[in-house]
Amino acid sequence: MTVGGIFTAIVAGIVIGALGRLIIPGRQAIGWILTFAVGIVGAFVGGFLANGMNIDVWWQIFIVQVVVAAILVLLINSLLRSSMNKRSARR
Repeated sequence: MTVGGIFTAIVAGIVIGALGRLIIPGRQAIGWILTFAVGIVGAFVGGFLANGMNIDVWWQIFIVQVVVAAILVLLINSLLRSSMNKRSARR
């Protein structure tokens, strides 16, 4: 992954994290920093996935990064929310 690819992955992760926080109404199960971190990890995974699929056009790589990061943020948020709901139901 090139320096430009790393920068793009970081920006994509932060943007996806911010958009995810804005789209989901109410209180989220994860904080801003964890949302950004999960978004960045998802964007890196998406970049490696796009590289593995031999995608070499920058905007196609960006789309794969965004999709993977969004799915990962949604998955982590849903898992944490369901565990918080189970915990509060026990009380």
